[in-house]
Amino acid sequence: MLAEQDTIAAIATALGEAGIGIVRVSGPDAGRIAERVFRRPSGAAPKLRDKRRMLYGFVIDPHGGETLDEGILLWMPAPHSYTAEDVAELQVHGGVRVLERVLDATLRAGARLAEPGEFTKRAFLNGRMDLAQAEAVIDLIRAKTDLASRSALKQMRGALGDWVRDLRKRLLALQALVEVTIDYPEHDVEQEACAEVVATGSGLLAELDQMLESARMGQILREGVATAIVGRPNVGKSSLLNALLRRDRAIVTDIPGTTRDVLEEYVNLRGIPFKLVDTAGIRETEDVVERIGVERSREVLAEAELVLVVLDGSQLLTEADEEILAQTQGHARILVVNKADLPQAWPDERLAPYAGDTPVVRLSAKRPQDLPRLVEAMIGKVWRGEAGAADLSYMTNARQARLMEQARQDIAQAVEAARFGTTLDLIAVALQSAYASLGLIIGEEAGEDLLDEIFSRFCLGK
Repeated sequence: MLAEQDTIAAIATALGEAGIGIVRVSGPDAGRIAERVFRRPSGAAPKLRDKRRMLYGFVIDPHGGETLDEGILLWMPAPHSYTAEDVAELQVHGGVRVLERVLDATLRAGARLAEPGEFTKRAFLNGRMDLAQAEAVIDLIRAKTDLASRSALKQMRGALGDWVRDLRKRLLALQALVEVTIDYPEHDVEQEACAEVVATGSGLLAELDQMLESARMGQILREGVATAIVGRPNVGKSSLLNALLRRDRAIVTDIPGTTRDVLEEYVNLRGIPFKLVDTAGIRETEDVVERIGVERSREVLAEAELVLVVLDGSQLLTEADEEILAQTQGHARILVVNKADLPQAWPDERLAPYAGDTPVVRLSAKRPQDLPRLVEAMIGKVWRGEAGAADLSYMTNARQARLMEQARQDIAQAVEAARFGTTLDLIAVALQSAYASLGLIIGEEAGEDLLDEIFSRFCLGK
């Protein structure tokens, strides 16, 4: 039984000039619509049955018969399609106007315009994928690095859903044990049931803790690490940005205050996206424009997840340097001593009062061979030394993490209650709540409002 009764259509490729563009049609009337808007070279309409087909021909206006473009019709009957419905895809030339006219032809033939994410929503509602897999589709589309792409693909193939179902299975068995003990108190096995709740529940908590760590890593892979490059003017912040990007993105001069606004660029460092923000040099200034840039620099610093404090190793530390070092205390930071290609004015020990366990990297932004040491320090700060602790096959998003955290709290409550011999009814309620929270991760009993919110973040045509 298909989840929807109407037929939808949308452009499935990005708008813009390209060699090929695709208009996707899905629903019970997809075949009839394709027969109305597509013609074989002989002029005959295609005869679409219950087998997959790929046909060459022409897309036409269903009313006037005007030829709109030549192309290929892909026919995928249910349930062997992305949505598990009948699907017809019209592959035509990738011009904006061509695609708009082909889409309009399908709408005039009886389809309606799809809503954002509606194709994937139908795939979920028709049982082709669980909700975690559906959410991984948008992660794959938006992936900024190969590592993020591979992780999203693994989740799209069901890794997270399989883990959740296995966890729920164990929770259900534990809940059944508690319920049986409640229903048949004459067997006097309450202590044994509580001991099992403690043992099994503790193992489940350890797994959830690992998964919650993967949620942090997943956020990093999806959104990148907001990294502020800060320092007083003319210490080489823009040179460092250009070196990490391996291209000249920022203007570099010997004149202090050249950078008057923040510059943002993404860079892929060993599979991790860093959003590098080159800030205006932080100093007191009478220049109105530069003062605005300095204020924005302070705002960026407050929001940064990682801070690269750049110092000029060829000059003695100034009062402005020490003020910035003090301002960045408490941040996840790396002290970058730049201009190592020049005679150095002070040793690393000079930073001892500020460094603590903060990495200190001495380099020259002009020497590419110096950069790997900084990259290594940045990776270490992000992974916190736990790169292998979490399996990125289970990369989770914020919604899934919240539900895992709720399940964790419920299981922890059940374990604590079992340790102190609390009534079994309380333990059963906590286990049932954890079971329900985990179910929402994969879409069990998910409400329409939740589904609408999730799929509204998708692009049209997916």
